[in-house]
Amino acid sequence: MLDTPQRTRPPASDLHAARDVLGRLKGRLTHAVRGRDDVTDLLLVALMADGHVLLEDFPGSGKTTLAKALGESIMPSHGETTLHSFRRIQFTPDLLPSDITGVSIFEPKSAQFHFQPGPLFAYVVLADEINRTSPKVQAAMLESMAEKQVTADNVTYPLDDLFFVIATQNPRDQVGTYPLPVAQLDRFLFKIVMEHIDREAELEVLTSYKDRRKAPPTDFAPVSRDEVLAARYAIDSQVHLAPSIHTCLVDLAGSLRSSPKVAQGVSTRSLVLTLPALQAAALMNGRDYVIGEDIEWLAPHIFRHRIELAPGVDDPDAVIRECSREPLETLNRSSLNR
Repeated sequence: MLDTPQRTRPPASDLHAARDVLGRLKGRLTHAVRGRDDVTDLLLVALMADGHVLLEDFPGSGKTTLAKALGESIMPSHGETTLHSFRRIQFTPDLLPSDITGVSIFEPKSAQFHFQPGPLFAYVVLADEINRTSPKVQAAMLESMAEKQVTADNVTYPLDDLFFVIATQNPRDQVGTYPLPVAQLDRFLFKIVMEHIDREAELEVLTSYKDRRKAPPTDFAPVSRDEVLAARYAIDSQVHLAPSIHTCLVDLAGSLRSSPKVAQGVSTRSLVLTLPALQAAALMNGRDYVIGEDIEWLAPHIFRHRIELAPGVDDPDAVIRECSREPLETLNRSSLNR
């Protein structure tokens, strides 16, 4: 039998404890993967904002190592042994929905069917080359990401509150791929475009590969599932969002929708998803309030996969920076005092 994840309010926490959780996770990820501090920070922001991440990368960029290090850094709650910390799914054209959601198995002794959970039942799931699978599997992934649940044999099973997807796609190899539906793209909080690391970081990767096979320093102990959920709640309830931040986001969305370089603008839902990400980014930068710099940092990663560019325009980041300039200038002139 599958144990139903508990949907309960996390234990009380404060921002000091949330900073400690972020610091321990970042230390463990930095130990495992060198030269990817920017990606590491964005992953942790998404984790704290209860979002999912789409990595557009190339083979050998460290995505599996990074996702595995994050999964292994999160320990089950006391008494919880039914879920894996990390699972990896290699998406292929012949994959079936039941391969990721699970399947009911008949047991002759009891003469009953029992649900055998699939790899989606984990804290951190790496969906490798997610655009290589069929629309049916994409639909199953969409349900899990949007509703934190899966449906098998007309029965719905809830996923854990911590459920976090890191998906990858290779932009340079489009043979045998299926474009991700717009609805599924919108469920990814961030789309992170990964580039090759610089020369110094690449040298550090080569010189430190033996040390990175060792356990992380004891200063960076693993965190528990409950600690992560408590940190999420603390960030949501204790990091201040001024009304002018809301105004800036609405004006930014309006600028994108009215720009002649944009054929389809961003949704209101994307703005709602932006709020917890900004709060997590503020804490990541040592503040308990959101400022314009947080919007400037996250806006390209939040909106680049949600806008459709007009014909002849091929740089979404440049369009987002252009459309955000005036709203950010207005925000910076206003007072963010409580």
